[in-house]
Amino acid sequence: MFHEGPAVKSKLIRYLILGTSLGMILAALSLSLIELMKFQQARNQYPNGLRIAGIPVGGVDRQEAARRVEAIYQTPIEIHYGDAIIHVTPEDLGFQLNLPAMLAAAEERQNQEAFWAQLWDYLWNRPNEIQADIPLQASIDKEQIIKYLKSEIMPRYDQPALPAQPQPESLTFTAGQNGQTFNVELAAEQIEAALRSPERRTVILSLSQLASPPPSIQHLKLMIQQTIDRAGFDGLVEIYMKPLAGQEGLHFAYQNGQNLPPDIAFTAASTIKIPIMVSIYRREDFPPPPDILQMLTLMITESKNEPADRLMEVVLDPIRGPLIVTEDMQALGFQNTFLAGYFYMGAPLLNIFETPANSRTDINLQPDIYNQTTPREMGMLLEDIYTCAESNNGPLITTFSGQIMQEECQQILDLLTQNKLPYLLTAGLPEGIKIAHKHGWIEETDGLLHTMSDAAIVYTAGGDYVLLIYMYHPDQLVFDQGNAVMAALSKVVYSFFNPAPMN
Repeated sequence: MFHEGPAVKSKLIRYLILGTSLGMILAALSLSLIELMKFQQARNQYPNGLRIAGIPVGGVDRQEAARRVEAIYQTPIEIHYGDAIIHVTPEDLGFQLNLPAMLAAAEERQNQEAFWAQLWDYLWNRPNEIQADIPLQASIDKEQIIKYLKSEIMPRYDQPALPAQPQPESLTFTAGQNGQTFNVELAAEQIEAALRSPERRTVILSLSQLASPPPSIQHLKLMIQQTIDRAGFDGLVEIYMKPLAGQEGLHFAYQNGQNLPPDIAFTAASTIKIPIMVSIYRREDFPPPPDILQMLTLMITESKNEPADRLMEVVLDPIRGPLIVTEDMQALGFQNTFLAGYFYMGAPLLNIFETPANSRTDINLQPDIYNQTTPREMGMLLEDIYTCAESNNGPLITTFSGQIMQEECQQILDLLTQNKLPYLLTAGLPEGIKIAHKHGWIEETDGLLHTMSDAAIVYTAGGDYVLLIYMYHPDQLVFDQGNAVMAALSKVVYSFFNPAPMN
């Protein structure tokens, strides 16, 4: 019988040990290979804490990370215009996302960690974590944003301001309507910031009000002409209107549907008493003595001629008083305004004045050779008085330096305000509106009325203005008709500055 010897047993044992060791080594290698493959797979996912353009991408692979970033940054921007909500795609706003560059930057940041350190952390089940945020990489075309705002948002949602509209039937203007808009540059900056944000993708436009513009001065002119036509007045009307805040004024003459060249020579009548007051205050100390102030008051508030003559005789010159008034007007640059004699019946004509206005050959209203003006010059004089009283400035102060004071100009206006005649321009104003004015009309040598006038400063909430209306009819100017026309025109001009609220 064969028996194994000790040598054979020993050899078998060595083979068994060797085989077992090799098996264990192969098993270990297999396990290591598996873990290495798992580690490599784990490295294909971004580490926890990593963000791309503010979006968390930890624990996901490149494809999922790209999907997340695109999903956020391709979300439409929400624009609020008041109650309206507009959704706009980033592409329409010129936004282009550079996703490959951000993914590459994320991988580069991940690869900055040492391979063996990452492997060791993995084997010891330590979390793979990086606190980093890859900045947004995108291009934004601001000009395209602005173009979108101007072509899509403004035309659809802006509300233009509407001016006051004339209402010829009621002789008024209806108040306009305020508009609404937004600042395009500011809105573009807000939208650009929203496009770059993963969270704040809503833009609330800051709206601003557009004040309703005043009605057109041409609308006013047309409405005045329509009012004259509706009244059936076929005489000549010259109107001078000037806002005292510096806006555009109005000056024209009109007759039978036709515009005529203005600056026509009119009989000034009692409106010449405004220049007389200026000459008196230029030479009289302030405050004037009681008797002088009383005569001034009677001359203006009751339109009496005797106090006017007495003032010129006492304060100016017993003979040349009217000529001194004329010289003062000429010093102010007024070539068409003069007083050539006293008011009393039979007063001598002290001079014959030829002026640019009364030398015209196209229009001749047969003005009084004693007493003439043009609406423009009398209006400019009222404006000079107003400027003197309000700001201690203007032609009266500079031309008559040291001879006319602000307080005197204010007293001139106070006296004109005391003229409480309820007709003409006053009749067209609402109750309580302050008006400083001097009216004038006179019967001609034929015993008929041909000329009416009123020269005023009107104080209103919508602005102060100078308004002068001179009317003439070659046959006869019936007072009631002239008064109705002038009151209607005064109402129209007042409403131009103070439009009625919309219903």
